[in-house]
Amino acid sequence: MKRFAILAIGSLDYILSKTGNMLLRYRPDEVISIIDPLHAGKTSDEVLGWGRKIPVVKSFNKLKLYKPTHLVIGNAPQGGVLSDSERIEVIEAIKNKCNIISGMHFFLNEDDEISDLANKHDIKIVDLRKPPNPPHFPKGSWIKRKFPVLEVVGSDCDTGKMTTAWEIAMALKKRKRRVEFIGTGQTGILLSGKGIAVDAVTSDFLAGEVEYLLDSLPKNTELAVIEGQGAINNMYYSSVTLGLLHGAMPDFLVFTHEPNRNLDVAKWKIPKIKALMKIHLELLKPFKNCSFLGINLLTHRMGDKESKEIINSIFDEFSIPVADLIRFKDNQLVNKIEKAIDTWK
Repeated sequence: MKRFAILAIGSLDYILSKTGNMLLRYRPDEVISIIDPLHAGKTSDEVLGWGRKIPVVKSFNKLKLYKPTHLVIGNAPQGGVLSDSERIEVIEAIKNKCNIISGMHFFLNEDDEISDLANKHDIKIVDLRKPPNPPHFPKGSWIKRKFPVLEVVGSDCDTGKMTTAWEIAMALKKRKRRVEFIGTGQTGILLSGKGIAVDAVTSDFLAGEVEYLLDSLPKNTELAVIEGQGAINNMYYSSVTLGLLHGAMPDFLVFTHEPNRNLDVAKWKIPKIKALMKIHLELLKPFKNCSFLGINLLTHRMGDKESKEIINSIFDEFSIPVADLIRFKDNQLVNKIEKAIDTWK
């Protein structure tokens, strides 16, 4: 069994350490400690609200007694490089025969100091964002696809697209449905063991890589659930969003949104949900018909009463299931998706 330590220096919060956070939420039995000097002495549930009292320590030296097998770099900062303090911890982990898992844009296997040290100590470095070689060019195989595809999209980055996709896939698996989750970022890949970090793929091949993943799924698949990336309205990341959308050619969509967020990560006003949903459908219209099955909200900054009121309000506007799958575990959205599986042509 793997024993993960999470490196989250100064980033152990709800947003910044997304990769580490999802390990804590979905694979807590495999996480033995977290490195973050800012919260040293506390536990994960004290800092985040979940994580089964996993201890937070100041440095790798403080967690040696837990005997980790892997150090996971829990955050993926813009620019994608290690800070000086993170580098110190990675080097210390390698010297203690600990494998490294990184989701950064900068590949640790191409860092001479770190890769040479890894070879010396016979440990493995996994760069989750490393794109396939050779790449795959799109062929339009979606036309003959034998199962439906659901993609989760959203109004911005960090609106819970990966979490929503994972929750949907796991809920359907519990119902014995043959569902395949497709990770498109470092966190989804780490959780599922397969996928591709689409934001690291050359744009000409992005749609092809997504198509290739779908073509590689078992023939008896009933539904593929794809983790969305970025947002079509985000000036920084919309190219990834569009390439992923056209590679997946989804039959169904689920929309994610944080109700009390007015500006996106680029500090630009977020359009109305209705307008954004329409844009997605229009982008697919030249190729196929697609529909939204539901909306999942990120309400963690809101009280219970306010959250339920906004859920009911959005339901009244769209007449499709609206939920916060993490907070309230509503089955209506999953029921709607399961019905769509059964009625898909």
